[in-house]
Amino acid sequence: QKDKSYDLIIVDSTDPIGPGEGLFSNAFYDDCYRILSDDGILINQHESAFFKNYQHEMRRAHKKIKDRFPVAKVYHFHQMIYPSGSWLFGFASKKYDPIIDHKPEIWENFGLKTKYYNSNLHKAAFALPTYIKEALEHE
Repeated sequence: QKDKSYDLIIVDSTDPIGPGEGLFSNAFYDDCYRILSDDGILINQHESAFFKNYQHEMRRAHKKIKDRFPVAKVYHFHQMIYPSGSWLFGFASKKYDPIIDHKPEIWENFGLKTKYYNSNLHKAAFALPTYIKEALEHE
C-alpha cells in the first residue's frame, strides 16, 4: 500500500496465537505506521488482562505499538461473549491523544442516539483498572 494512504485502521482480529499471529507482529505494526496518514488512527484488538496468558499477549502487543507510535493508549470495554467479559483495545496515533484531543461537542452535535457509546463513556474507557495499569507499566 501507498505510504500515508489510510486515515483509520481497525484490527479486530483473532487471538495473536495461530492464524492471527501475523497481525500482532513487528512487521505488521511497521506497515500500519507506514500507511497511516499523519492524522490517522490505529485501533487494534489488545486481548484481556484478566487471565495470565491473555495478559502476556496484551503486554506484547502494547509494547510493539508503543515502540512505534508517539501516542499509544489502551481502553477497556465489556464484551460478555469474550472470556472474562473484560476486553481491551489499543489506540495509536502519530499525533492525536484520545482524551486530550477528544471533542465531545462535535459528537453531540451529530445528534446520534446510540445504545452504548456516549462522550462520558469515551473518557471512562481509558480509565483503566489498577491491575491493567500495573500490567502495562511492565512495558
